[in-house]
Amino acid sequence: MLVLALDTSTPAVTAGVVELGPDGAETRAERVTVDARAHGELLTPHLLEAVGAAGIALNDLAAVVCGSGPGPFTGLRAGLATAASLGQVLDVPVYPVCGLDAIAAEASVQAKLLVVTDARRREVYWAVYDADGTRLHGPAVDRPDEIDLTGVEYVAGHGVQVYPDAFELTAVEPWYPSPRGLVLAAADELRSGAEPAPLTARYLRRPDAQEPGRPKRVLV
Repeated sequence: MLVLALDTSTPAVTAGVVELGPDGAETRAERVTVDARAHGELLTPHLLEAVGAAGIALNDLAAVVCGSGPGPFTGLRAGLATAASLGQVLDVPVYPVCGLDAIAAEASVQAKLLVVTDARRREVYWAVYDADGTRLHGPAVDRPDEIDLTGVEYVAGHGVQVYPDAFELTAVEPWYPSPRGLVLAAADELRSGAEPAPLTARYLRRPDAQEPGRPKRVLV
């Protein structure tokens, strides 16, 4: 099964073609650029280049997997809108995946793992996983010192690069969700042909913009 994987939940603009088999997943081609301001500009060229490098056509794809966050509004909107459009045009299912799950799926540790990505404002998006990769807590957004690290031995995700002194844990890759990690995180659904969950973004924060209130009365 050939799957197109997209992610714009972090500063990395990620697209790749992954072949999912009964026993694993292999990346056929990928394009990744770390640029937090280029999601809308680079995602479509990246996915077209990845499809071409994999030696296939868009019509050969059986499904699309897209990172659904947590992440910032602008980045997530670019990825989810692109994935939804492709799914409709190609008539293939589109599976949303938590980006933190995708990172955990490729972290080569057999112990309790923390995954963190930068949420700005001195905060991180985070989730905790047990030794077999099952998510135990999160996703959530907090300051690093507010996270319960009981029993956690390792940390993955680019949040540890942004806040290198915040976590007294062993840092491991990956730093960003990869195409293979995204597909691995959705592998059970893809193999079973399950109905995809709604393609809903995990913002975890309310928008900064607020609807204006009623104007104040002026007394004369």
